[in-house]
Amino acid sequence: MTPSPTPGLSWINGADERAVRRALRRVCASSAWGARVVAARPFNGAESLLAANDAAVAALATTDLAEALAAHPPIGRPDSGDAASAREQAGMADAPADLRAEMLALNLAYQDRFGHIFLICATGLTGEQLRDALHLRLGASPEAEWETVRAELGKINRLRLTRLAESAATVSTHVLDTAAGHPAAGIPVTLSTAPAPTGAWTAHAASLTDRDGRCADLPALPGDAALARLTFAVEPYLAGAGGGAAFFPEVTAAFAVVPGEHYHVPLLLSPFGYSVYRGS
Repeated sequence: MTPSPTPGLSWINGADERAVRRALRRVCASSAWGARVVAARPFNGAESLLAANDAAVAALATTDLAEALAAHPPIGRPDSGDAASAREQAGMADAPADLRAEMLALNLAYQDRFGHIFLICATGLTGEQLRDALHLRLGASPEAEWETVRAELGKINRLRLTRLAESAATVSTHVLDTAAGHPAAGIPVTLSTAPAPTGAWTAHAASLTDRDGRCADLPALPGDAALARLTFAVEPYLAGAGGGAAFFPEVTAAFAVVPGEHYHVPLLLSPFGYSVYRGS
């Protein structure tokens, strides 16, 4: 029996090509790599997706590798908004100050020698192991080092693709009554999804904001979801707050989603206006 596709893999196979390319760019910034992986769709399982990655990485020219490298932060200095790199470099998170200083000096020496950042699949490695690997690779020839970079990039891509393929997108919300200055409780919220911008919407879940104005029970999105939509039935709440008939009886917010991402979409509500945004 063929196993059912995981949520992320279903999305990769069925979503709009442009959306998949954008998601793959967060896995690997090489446009050539992304084009080859997209062209290999559909994938009948995780192994076929990973095999497409292996073939795409093997075909990359040095300029393509350089394009991929440009999106990776140095070891020990992940960008504040780069959750993937921070997770992968967890071995450096609690490194002592002297090890951090040594890594900074080694990173700079590596960049002076090779002209690009030091790339390694850091998942599961301690700070000391990362330092030792950097020491060792400083003695390689430029040609050999490019092939090591290729191998390490392939490993990183495999881990990120696996996470993407296995994960579903999740949604939460928080409604604040900006006129009253407190959370809005008891508002019915419907979560719907669509497989593509031109696809039909399907109701996925319903909830009610709690005393803190939150919906804590919204389930993960289905694997084919490319869009999500939150519909807030605000009229009963606004009428109950003494405002009479609501000017906006319903608030709807639709947004694009990618597997593995969490989307917190708060609603700031008042009798004659509202705003929504992506929170954290």
